[in-house]
Amino acid sequence: MRILLFLILSLFASSCKESEFKLEWTKEQAPKTFTARFETTKGDFEMEITRSWSPLAADRLYQLIKHGYYDNALFYRVVPEFVAQFGNTDNLSMKNWRSIKIPDEPVLHSNNRGTISFARFGKDSRDLEVFINLTDNKVLDTLGFEAVKGFTPLGKVKKGMDVVDKLYSGYAEEPMTDTNLYQNRDLFYQTYPKLDLIKKAYLIE
Repeated sequence: MRILLFLILSLFASSCKESEFKLEWTKEQAPKTFTARFETTKGDFEMEITRSWSPLAADRLYQLIKHGYYDNALFYRVVPEFVAQFGNTDNLSMKNWRSIKIPDEPVLHSNNRGTISFARFGKDSRDLEVFINLTDNKVLDTLGFEAVKGFTPLGKVKKGMDVVDKLYSGYAEEPMTDTNLYQNRDLFYQTYPKLDLIKKAYLIE
């Protein structure tokens, strides 16, 4: 049933996807605060983003949600008592957005339970992958990684954290090591059929 749902969502996403990436999208500025709803295979949750926490990251997340980037995205990394991480796996779309870098910003708020931060893999690499803290992860506030210190929260889940807690976590970190995550999504999902999906993400305030 879940595989059928995935195929339906894939066809829907293909038919509704923006025909082209527009550079001007990356120049859009988020309001002081905004709320987005994520409809998932476990239910809906809402996140509230506060731009002053991390202005550049808030702008990027606003742009991505506004232009449907996370529709049909995967929660490919859900680690109990740690984080739930999600992202799109369309290589072309990823390449387009990643052509515009987001400079690193200081950590102004702690990675407490329910807060949202961009994942990163080095200097100025926050771009597309987002994680929700499933517990108080204060160690992430100062963790040094690839010459960058800390992960910078930009908002929090304000409604539906119980939904986030229900996301399938049985695979933990394993899906991140599978090259098919970005090379062959169909095969990847067949390997990890219990992963939850974001059916649609959109701005509501």
